[in-house]
Amino acid sequence: MAPYPEQAELSGREFWTLSFLGLLMFFGAWSVLALSGLMPSMFLPTPWAVAERAVELTFHPFAGYTIQVHLISSIGRFLLGFGLAAAIGVPLGLAMGWFRWLDAAVTPLLEAVRFVAPIAWVPFAALWFGTGIGGPTLIIFTGAFPPALINAYRGARFVEPRLIEAARTLGAGNWRIIVEVLLPASVPSIVAGLRISAGLGWQSLIGAELIVASSGIGYLMVKGQSSISTTTVMSGMIAIGAVGFAIDVLLRRLQRRIEAASGIGE
Repeated sequence: MAPYPEQAELSGREFWTLSFLGLLMFFGAWSVLALSGLMPSMFLPTPWAVAERAVELTFHPFAGYTIQVHLISSIGRFLLGFGLAAAIGVPLGLAMGWFRWLDAAVTPLLEAVRFVAPIAWVPFAALWFGTGIGGPTLIIFTGAFPPALINAYRGARFVEPRLIEAARTLGAGNWRIIVEVLLPASVPSIVAGLRISAGLGWQSLIGAELIVASSGIGYLMVKGQSSISTTTVMSGMIAIGAVGFAIDVLLRRLQRRIEAASGIGE
């Protein structure tokens, strides 16, 4: 059945044209509002004032470092927390999808913990780790861990029974089935979960850096706020959005390649 016109796939040119128009409308509205005088320029600077400040921050340190050094610090924390979440969450999710006793043992604790917002772990992380790397890593982990585990679990639970039966017939044991049957069949679900996990982990990192860090984009924004420098704060926000977008683009491409290789959507 042919899709409705509203649901038809856009060509690459159409997509980028519409994206450009959307950005143009956003920055146009921002410029008009900033120039209207309805708000003081101190609190709503023009887009070009923010761009000028962002360029300036790449050459002149603010809160101890240039903006790119703050960004590298944030990305390092993110990769550590996200990597731990994926390294623990994916294998545990697959194991829970296979071993019913493990599912019953872990699920109540997981359901209780995953509803605690990552930002709620900030006081605990500050008490344990201070402003070191451990605090932000813990907060990122709490945000990124549940989606990684849950999607791996769902992928394992919905593997076709005939694949498991074939492995059983060939004499495969539990762990071999998990590694050679459940894991390959669950990869699309796992990657989809990692996209969600990365987004939540990146958001959790910035929240953590607002309070328990001495470097990073969140820390730069806090110092900008205390200096009443809206352009600095907004430069940090733009950097956060750009990196988050890049992370999601990379994971979406990985997801498409895996889905194409596995024949999903055909």
